[in-house]
This record gives sequence, C-alpha cells and structure tokens, in this order.
Amino acid sequence: MKMIIALSALVAIAVAAPQGQFAKDNDANAVVVKYDSDNIGIDGYNFAFETSNGISGQEAAQLNNPGTDNENLAVRGSYSYTGDDGQVYTVNYLADENGFQPIGKHLPVQP
Repeated sequence: MKMIIALSALVAIAVAAPQGQFAKDNDANAVVVKYDSDNIGIDGYNFAFETSNGISGQEAAQLNNPGTDNENLAVRGSYSYTGDDGQVYTVNYLADENGFQPIGKHLPVQP
C-alpha cells in the first residue's frame, strides 16, 4: 500500500517536470506557494500544491475493502504544468488495483 503511494507521487513529479532552458531557469527559483495536506490515517489521505512556476497537483486516496483479501488503495489525482510551447498540460489519473491510468488531451488513447 505504501509502495503505491510512493510510486504514484514519484510518477506525478517526474512526468510533471517541464523541459527546456526556460523551464530550467524558471524552475531553479520556484517556490511552493500553496500546500494543503490531510493524512486521515490508514483509511486514506489527500493533498494539493501549487508552485510559483505554474505547476500544481492534487491527490486523494481511499482504502477499499479494508481487512479483506481484496484490500487496496484507490488514488485519484491530477497535475498541471506549462510546456515549452506555452500550453498548459493537465493529466488526471487513477491508480488502483488495475494500475496507473492517466488521462490527458495530449496523451495517446488506446484503440
């Protein structure tokens, strides 16, 4: 369960990181301007953040089927960032017993 949480956070951070010289210069001076977190214990958690360079994200998790063989943590969230082309990219995702499932207008869709 903790591995799913850690993995989803690392994936979100890695994918949200914009590339290019402008982004690198802007990111070097970025600061967190908003952070909210509520760790509600073993039943789940939620958090949200915004940075001065336009990156934002939010995530909420809920424990499903507690105490059973099918116990799992369902994580829903999203993150946004501005790409090198000036466009804002947003990814919504679900991570649960079926894996990490991202959705975004810029992402390919399975046939």
